[in-house]
Amino acid sequence: MSMVEEWREYLPDFLDGLGVTLQLTGASLLVGLPLGLMLALAMTTPRAALRWPVMVLVELGRGAPALVVLYFVYYGLPQLSLTWSSFTCATIALGFTTAAYTADIFRAGIDSIPAGQREACQALGLSHGSELRLVILPQAVRVVIPPLIGFCILLYQGTSLAFAVSVPELLSRAYNAASITYQFTAALTLAGLVYAAISLAAVALMRARWPRRAAKPAIAEPA
Repeated sequence: MSMVEEWREYLPDFLDGLGVTLQLTGASLLVGLPLGLMLALAMTTPRAALRWPVMVLVELGRGAPALVVLYFVYYGLPQLSLTWSSFTCATIALGFTTAAYTADIFRAGIDSIPAGQREACQALGLSHGSELRLVILPQAVRVVIPPLIGFCILLYQGTSLAFAVSVPELLSRAYNAASITYQFTAALTLAGLVYAAISLAAVALMRARWPRRAAKPAIAEPA
């Protein structure tokens, strides 16, 4: 049987696996992005008692390999009577890793806003919450969209780690198919092409949708 014929046989099951991969990516982002934004706000607060513990947590999240975090959630937490499905464990682990990395991205976006705009907000008597909601965050989000999309692509590829805890995602389907037919080259090549097709499509969409000028703050610093 040729490789193309093998691919035709594998493709329906692989597309089911791709659906699980995309669901896991979306669920991890739903957990990680809001948490990452909250951590970034805590990292930029002047209150050292809050800022430093959060910075340590973020560095731990960035420093720990995602697979170690995944094993900790899947195998470690059940010893504390915290047991979930493999998909939920993968979502929690990848969501935590996402929060740690995106916190630094959000922080960089917030820090990129010129200090003069904060001073103008204070001169206008805006509260800290209004300053963030009306002036800082809208501009910071525009700045961080391209790096966030880049991270999302990495996260999508990183969901293959969930294979280690038996989530039936794309790589898991490829390995199972290859284990039956012993056609590892055909199965893993097709899985790689599917990963690459989605990643390249996302990159092309990002480049078409967000031009480079989006990286600049919308409001110029007053002279």
